[in-house]
Parts: sequence; C-alpha cells; structure tokens
Amino acid sequence: MNEKPTTSDCCMPAAAPRPELSATRVAAGGGVHLIEQAVLPGGTFRMGDANGDGNPGDGEWPVHEVRLSPFSIDATSVTNADFARFVEATGYRTEAEEFGYSAVFHLALQAEDDDIVGQPPQTPWWLGVAGADWRHPNGRLSGLDGLGDHPVVHVSWNDAQAYCRWAGRRLPTEAEWEYAARGGLAGRRYPWGDALLGEDGGWRCNVWQGVFPARNDLDDGWLTTAPVRTYAPNGLGLWQMIGNVWEWCGDWFDPTYYARSPGENPHGPDRGSQRSLRGGSYLCHPSYCNRYRNAARSSNTPDSSAGNIGFRTVAA
Repeated sequence: MNEKPTTSDCCMPAAAPRPELSATRVAAGGGVHLIEQAVLPGGTFRMGDANGDGNPGDGEWPVHEVRLSPFSIDATSVTNADFARFVEATGYRTEAEEFGYSAVFHLALQAEDDDIVGQPPQTPWWLGVAGADWRHPNGRLSGLDGLGDHPVVHVSWNDAQAYCRWAGRRLPTEAEWEYAARGGLAGRRYPWGDALLGEDGGWRCNVWQGVFPARNDLDDGWLTTAPVRTYAPNGLGLWQMIGNVWEWCGDWFDPTYYARSPGENPHGPDRGSQRSLRGGSYLCHPSYCNRYRNAARSSNTPDSSAGNIGFRTVAA
C-alpha cells in the first residue's frame, strides 16, 4: 500500500490523495435514528472567539452576530451502536474500509507492525494503519466490545453524509454547532463557562492530561474515547460538545469566511477543498492544540478519517 496519511494540522491527519471511489448508494430517508434530541428555538448569538484564545490561521474572528432558525440536534455524538444499525440496514462501507486504512494515535495502536503503512514526519504520533476502521478503532486487533455507547470514529465527512441521508437528517452548520455548544452562555470559552476544570479540580471533558504525545496520565480516566454521556450536559442538554471526538459540520471551511458571513442562517462558503470540524478531541492539550473551545475551528478533507473524528446530526 503506497498511500500514506499526511497532515496539515496537529489535531488530526489528512488523507493523502486517494483514488475516487464509486459512492455506496444509500436510500434517502427510512432510517431509524434513535438519538435523543434537544429542540432549540433558534435565536441570535455572537459567534467567534471573544476571549483572544484563537489560532490566527483558524479564522475565529471577527466576532459577529448570527440569527438562526429553530432546529433540533442530537444530544450526543452518533455512537457505534447507532452507526451499526445504519450499516446493517444499508450494507454501507466506510471510506476507511474501502481504502483499507485509517489513522490511529500511536499509544492506542492494536495491530501488527506490518499494518503500519505510514507515519507523517511532522506528527509522528499519528500512524496510518491497515485494517483500522469504525469496527476496529485502534487497528485490526481491536474491536467494539464494550464500546457500543462510545462515539463512532474513522468516519469521513462523506460517510457522515451517507448516514444523514439514510436518517433523513443533515450535519449541523458551524453556526448551529457553536450556538448549541454554548448552551445559552454568551461569550464563554467552554459549554459550562470559562474554567476548564470544575471547582473540585475535576475534569469536565475528555482531553489529554500529561505530556503530549508520549504520556497520558489518564486523570479523566480515558486514553481515547469515552461513552457519549460521560461528564455533564450543557445548559441545552447536550453532552460532550467539546473533547472526546471532533465532529463534522456541513460547511466548506474558509478561515476568512467570518468577515463576509451573512447574519442569518449562514451555511459556509459555496465551495472549498476542506470541510469544517468542531469541538476538539481526546488528544487536545494546551501545549499544542487549544481547539477544545466553543469558538474553535478546524478542517479536513471530506475523505479523511481518524480515530478521533465522529459526528452528530441535526434537523430543521
């Protein structure tokens, strides 16, 4: 296998150029989407980084007012059990399965040495692993026993779109995602406020503790994903909007978009090469990636997948 993952970002790897696949056909609608919904009335909020924490290249400025129509959003990320129902009903194969590999964090690897097919020199903690996919999140020697309530990972934007077509739903816009993540708290860093830790010193989200990338002290109890209802929900009843896994949004990504974003129901640029991601993951750490914030933005190519990328869905 000559294809090797590359990266343009420390948070997650981007796939090297891959041959175009014939899309697995998924019938629109008819799916059974069982995730609890938070029904949001819509309204106006100020979108962007009001605290000066943003990464200059991510385009978190200027802060701007956005008005949204009502929508419902999944209370949790889509889980392995949810995605398994979709696959069983449709026979869908993810892009990681079709391509034969995906990206796994080095400390989580459960695979033979021969399964490692790539290691980006800029981010050697990421390994391209043959046989890594949603059913085998850490490599072909891993499985989903006990992980039914964990977020599905190794799903590309295209895979998430296929699930949405089946379920009669869609991916959130960046604006919808950020409005929901804020939980009704204006201008705060996190869904619960401005302090990362609780008053008792406890963790409120699944991110990295220790010395990245060599030692995770597991103070929050998790090396990789946590069950989707771990910690506490935000003020709108949404669980783990930051940390745990990155979540795909529907928008094309452009770091200059906020300067021209419409004030009502923005959907992102009309075109682009990368799709937006929000929320950070279990690998976020202040020493190299502070994107576990309400306003933080990232992006990746639509066919990219990794062990820290998942999604949740919305409907009007």
